[in-house]
Formats: sequence, C-alpha cells, structure tokens
Amino acid sequence: MDKITKSDAEWRAQLSDLAYKVTRKHGTERARTHEDFPKSPGRFACVCCGAPLFGQETKYESGSGWPSFYAPLEDAPIGTQEDRRLFMRRTEVHCTRCDAHLGHVFPDGPAPTGLRYCINGVALDFKPDDEA
Repeated sequence: MDKITKSDAEWRAQLSDLAYKVTRKHGTERARTHEDFPKSPGRFACVCCGAPLFGQETKYESGSGWPSFYAPLEDAPIGTQEDRRLFMRRTEVHCTRCDAHLGHVFPDGPAPTGLRYCINGVALDFKPDDEA
C-alpha cells in the first residue's frame, strides 16, 4: 500500500472532530462510546486511509470499554512504538500507511496471542465482508 500524506487542514476536513483529535493528535475517546459495531462478518479499517486492520474474527469483549482484538489482519499496516505520555509506559498502535494513532496494545489478551489491541472505535470504520 502506498503511504498517505495529507496536510493538517486536509485531515480536519475529512474527519469528525473526535476522529481528528484521536487519530491525528493522539487523543483517546471515552470508554463505551463505540459499542454499536456490527457483529456480522467483516473487517475494521483505518478511518483515515481505509487500510484493512482487524477482522471481526479476532474481536472480543475485553471489558475495557474500547473495541479489543487479539491480533491484526496478517498484512495490516500496523506499527507500534513506546508511548510515555500521561506518566505511563505503554505501547502505542498506529497505522503505518497514514500514521493515524489507533490505540494501544497490552500483554493481557486471550489466546492464541496473549495480546489486547485496545483500539479507539472512532479510529475504525467497519466494512461488512460483502463490501470489504
């Protein structure tokens, strides 16, 4: 996939205020604000660039209040980096195609990976399998 680069003004025009704050300014949405994602088969894509990131089959209820996945799609443009903001040490998850901040990954997830990709719902766009 080609790298997506846009100006700040272009991102602001494309995204909702909250999606802009989360994806471009490393914000976090309030917990339990995106419980309305469909349960049908499909893919979760980056709201900024449309890159497929996670599959419905790896989504699970973590109790955290944010959409959680135990693994990204095999060829997903997912990157990680250390995040020391807010006086914490965490691992940030971002889309390597457009550099969107997605959320964080923690080592307390279920098998088979043991990981919990805790992703802001506003950073995702659900695509049913018949549209993906």
